[in-house]
Amino acid sequence: MAQDNTLARSLHDLGLATWFGGSLMGAVGLNGAAAVVDQPAQRLRVANAGWARWTPVNLAGIAAHVAGGAVLLAGNKGRLASQRGVAGATIAKATVTGLALGATAYSRALGERLMQAGDAPVEGGTTPTDDTPPELAPVQRQLTVLQWVISGLTGTALVLNALMGEQQRPQQVTSGLLGGCGAGCRCWPWPGPAYWSGRAADPGPAAEAGTTQVANL
Repeated sequence: MAQDNTLARSLHDLGLATWFGGSLMGAVGLNGAAAVVDQPAQRLRVANAGWARWTPVNLAGIAAHVAGGAVLLAGNKGRLASQRGVAGATIAKATVTGLALGATAYSRALGERLMQAGDAPVEGGTTPTDDTPPELAPVQRQLTVLQWVISGLTGTALVLNALMGEQQRPQQVTSGLLGGCGAGCRCWPWPGPAYWSGRAADPGPAAEAGTTQVANL
């Protein structure tokens, strides 16, 4: 009976969408909108309040994405080992996800320093002014870069996710299995050249079994 991974796939995709969407909204909207506040000393407070509300949702999204991905990885270990291109895409996705996790964790640590700064004058959520305390200005500059790094990494993960979805189409699975194996591979459905040279006129039950195996993929 085929395994149903609907729940795991939903957690995986919704979690990544939350992660990407939240980081992009924060970079484009929240951090920039804080600059509209009239009092420079209140701008950081507004940005911090917004991120404090979003952080638990973001963490839940990341946890859902990682948990769903782990289940999908276990459920597709056969394709990972035998279908051409799947292992490479999985490694790339894992690398991008790991980098995004590291960047998000570091960004969160820097954000905590801004939250502890109180009503320090700033230009925006991640933009210092000449009056910003010297210990906070470098933190804001790092966050200016990180907000786009996280959006870029999670966006790349979405693209890789789309690629891996295409790899599950029947045509891709069949061509990947046949292209990823040789005559000596266990998943190769036909006998090797020596068999055919001796029994070209009588394919026999082995070839019939191979044909059945391909039809059942």
